Amino acid sequence: MTSPTPYRSLLGAALLGASLAACGGENAAAKDADSAAPVTMTVGPENIALVVLEQVSSGPGISGTLAAEREATLRAEIGGAVLSTQVDQGSRVARGTVLARIDARTIEDQMLSARGGVTTATSSLNLAQRELERFTKLKEAGAIADREFESVKLNHDAAAAQLADAKARLTFAQKQVDDAQVRAPFNGIISARQVNAGDVVQPGGAMFTIIDPSSMRLEGSVPAAQLGVLRVGSPVTFKVSGYPDKAFTGRISRINPQADATTGQVRVVVSIPNERGGLVGGLFAEGRVAAEKKEGLTAPATAVDARGLRPAVLRLKGGRVERVDVEIGLRDEDSERVEIVQGVVAGDTLLIGAAQGISAGTLVKVSAPSDSKREASEAAAPVRKS
Repeated sequence: MTSPTPYRSLLGAALLGASLAACGGENAAAKDADSAAPVTMTVGPENIALVVLEQVSSGPGISGTLAAEREATLRAEIGGAVLSTQVDQGSRVARGTVLARIDARTIEDQMLSARGGVTTATSSLNLAQRELERFTKLKEAGAIADREFESVKLNHDAAAAQLADAKARLTFAQKQVDDAQVRAPFNGIISARQVNAGDVVQPGGAMFTIIDPSSMRLEGSVPAAQLGVLRVGSPVTFKVSGYPDKAFTGRISRINPQADATTGQVRVVVSIPNERGGLVGGLFAEGRVAAEKKEGLTAPATAVDARGLRPAVLRLKGGRVERVDVEIGLRDEDSERVEIVQGVVAGDTLLIGAAQGISAGTLVKVSAPSDSKREASEAAAPVRKS
């Protein structure tokens, strides 16, 4: 009788093979299903930007050093020793304030002498006037010859000229005495003092520098090719060294009518209100003329891919990336944003940064800020083995 063992072994092997084949088929089907499922990529909020409706401006850049709109160097009108100085650098003064006094004793003596000369000349003219009136009557009566009348008239004219000369000398002497007191020509701040009490100054020697800080100016140059967009009164927005987080505004007050033949640049002067005195001369300022300004849809300049025939953006719509051709308008260099004239609407979500490497048609999910931080911390944490 034949043993049943070989038959049973063959049957068991067949069943095992069938079972393994079934398992293998299920795994393969699962793998095929996984490969067929769409892949969703996650990007952080730092990789998206919204299209917004806002004011956008564009124009040539301008930079230069700030200076006070009004500045004057006060010079000695007379020579002499400086008796006293009343102010120092940084002193705020009003118009007419005495800043220094120069020794004027010699000039005061000359003024007294000139005043005496005026008195004498006045008396001489009065006497000559009475004499002329008397001889005029005698001439009308025919009692004197014309030659005698002309002599008296010449004496009168000479006396009048002497009085005029004496008055001129007195006026000059009085002015010199007044000039011995150096006064502020306008309200302002003393920015420099070049003399001290006891110094001897000569006429024309610098004594003080005064500025009016209520209005500043910025002088800079712009390319002559952009002269057509500049206008007197055009607003200028700029930043100043020392105030990194604050923006200032001014307006073009003067445009040089002639360009520099060597550099092709045109000098422009910007007037800046400074009633609060926050700005000081000597600071470097850099800004831009708002030659064109309007309201439009804007996005970061980095969101636009300008490498193709037409500029384009990657827009996230319905959770899927799509490439959209756009038309670019103004470019705001200060905010680094561009106006998008056509192709997007306000509120559209655009991909920026590393997310711009995602292909069109890809499903994308934007993670919350907290999710991005958690994923970053988990990626940085060491892997624990069980």
